[in-house]
Amino acid sequence: MGTKERILVTGGAGFIGSHTVVQLLKEGFKVSVLDNLDNAVEEAIVRVRQLIGPQLSKNLDFRLGDIRNVDDLEKLFSESKLDAVIHFAGLKAVGESVANPMRYFDNNLVGSINLYKVMAKYNCKKLVFSSSATVYGQPEKIPCVEDFELKAMNPYGRTKLFLAEIARDLQKADQKWRIILLRYFNPVGAHESGILGEDPKGIPNNLMPYITQVAVGRLPELNVYGHDYPTPDGSAIRDYIHVMDLADGHVVALEKLLQHNDIGCVAYNLGTGRGTSVLEMVAAFEKASGKKLPIKLCPRRPGDATAVYASIDKAEKELGWKAKYGIDEMCRDQWKWASQNPWGYQSKP
Repeated sequence: MGTKERILVTGGAGFIGSHTVVQLLKEGFKVSVLDNLDNAVEEAIVRVRQLIGPQLSKNLDFRLGDIRNVDDLEKLFSESKLDAVIHFAGLKAVGESVANPMRYFDNNLVGSINLYKVMAKYNCKKLVFSSSATVYGQPEKIPCVEDFELKAMNPYGRTKLFLAEIARDLQKADQKWRIILLRYFNPVGAHESGILGEDPKGIPNNLMPYITQVAVGRLPELNVYGHDYPTPDGSAIRDYIHVMDLADGHVVALEKLLQHNDIGCVAYNLGTGRGTSVLEMVAAFEKASGKKLPIKLCPRRPGDATAVYASIDKAEKELGWKAKYGIDEMCRDQWKWASQNPWGYQSKP
């Protein structure tokens, strides 16, 4: 198979980024990764190379750099002809964004505007943007459909919302831009090999890495935020999606961008279309790991919605993409990663 186009993946050492890089390389793309390692480690890239082997590794170029630094972007774009960008780089913790909004505006907004400018300058106008279900806020009805009114409930969600609006305006002003906005729901799981997975720095903000750290003994108990929601078991309902399904979603979105010129700027949900409660997820993980987890029921967190899950008809119809894995596989792969890598990418703290 001949080598395909060269793709820039910003934030490619992160959780979703690294899994997507594996799938891109397997599909024959050349990949440049730019990451400032704010919430990632270079070991993830080492593991990607390990997974894909020496031959495909020749198509992978890693740069330590920051999208807030225009010089880092200029250097990259001037040195290699880039055909498209998958843009993951950004901070993603809801709670932290409420406490420190400026950090989010600087990283997510300023950084992305720099990226869009440099892309335009070098005539690289094909973009897959990593958006989020947080742009739906507390939806009036579910499942969430792409044409719902958008209203983020926290600064993190607002950065995703603003960046999508900026992308729309860019595309309106210059028809050469082709942009796909992917709104993901709750990414979990790990590569089936157990070599690659999620390794957040500090106390995890998301359910699955938190569960895993309790299961391997790094944290004493699992805090379940909110147990009085109007749901069957009182815990919040989310649409959990396997990270490998998500990675494949990025590859099909990219191929659509490269093959069709009349895309404009379009959004797709990537989820399973099914809601799973926090306590159901805990039960599935206990089954996969054979461990009973100590749980502490805590008050709801500000900015958290009761129930959010995706309508996935549009992605299925227009991208030909559908999630393959259910929560049992998500928990199986998550546990394989955690049991082989109890301290994430470190051997021991």
